[in-house]
Amino acid sequence: MQNRLTKGRLLDDEGRLLQAGYSTTLARRYDRKYVKASKWRIKEWDYYIISDGKKSIAFTLSDIGYIGLMSVSVIDLEKAEYRTSSKITLFPFGKYSFPCSYEDGDVKYESNGLKLYFRNDKGEREIECEYKKWNGKDTLTAKIKLTDPPRDAMVIATPFKENERAFYYNAKLNCMTARGYFAIGDDKYVFDSSSALGTLDWGRGVWTYKNVWYWGSMQWRLRNGHTIGFNLGYGFGDTSQASENMFFTDGIAHKLGNVTFGIPQRDGEDDFMKEWTIKDDEDRLFMRFRPIVDRYDGVNALIVSTCQHQVFGEFSGYVRLDDGTMIEFESCRGFAEKVINKW
Repeated sequence: MQNRLTKGRLLDDEGRLLQAGYSTTLARRYDRKYVKASKWRIKEWDYYIISDGKKSIAFTLSDIGYIGLMSVSVIDLEKAEYRTSSKITLFPFGKYSFPCSYEDGDVKYESNGLKLYFRNDKGEREIECEYKKWNGKDTLTAKIKLTDPPRDAMVIATPFKENERAFYYNAKLNCMTARGYFAIGDDKYVFDSSSALGTLDWGRGVWTYKNVWYWGSMQWRLRNGHTIGFNLGYGFGDTSQASENMFFTDGIAHKLGNVTFGIPQRDGEDDFMKEWTIKDDEDRLFMRFRPIVDRYDGVNALIVSTCQHQVFGEFSGYVRLDDGTMIEFESCRGFAEKVINKW
């Protein structure tokens, strides 16, 4: 079933989802004041990734209840390497005032050698960053503008069967035009609007303690100037009302059903750096994914732990759009990930 969201509030007065399903706009209005859960379990974040297929930079501002996590990652696909630096704060509990909508509102963090701003002015977004001693050495600076928001976003409201007041409200905006730069010390890299694109991952919710999720995202500008991309994901919550799977052509969404990530195995463990297969359950999508670099991050602190494999590489395959048109693509760069959290 693919249940489409109608307009209205996201939560009732008891903090339960009024409707589960998907949309291409922010049909349901999130408001933290209606959340009826422990402040330890509320999780809110904005995550941006900008890429031109050669280099990517990702920015995270998040409040996951008992900690705030702010990070900047640089992924070099030409050299097959990455670096990440993060700042952690204790017990933010909503003090960063994340906006209730991805359509307007700013969010910022400024402390402990990091200034990170996400500004949103009627759909024109700006990311500004100054991170002293990023990666323990040079100052990282960045100033990037994102324009041309897509007509359609991926929006989904997902409940959790084990807790009626747990939910995840998520939006992905793919393939925004990006222009600007980031610099590490004196080494400056410029994103040109003819090739660089940006994606926003906007998340608000109340999560259960243990989760596994799979997420894949691609944004790519073709030689003729058109854009293609996708958002694929599954693994947590009750997705019986809708999946979060969409393929985008020039900002127009084509809804897909369920997908699976075929991650190779070796000795009973995931072998992330071997070629994956990704397909749907209606024979509309099939891709081979060739990994280039695995951006791994792991923390194990007794009752809290995370194991994240965000693998960057190249997607090749086909998709059948809503009108039956078949599109074939080759060596389009993006990422696919598997994350296990106890949080």
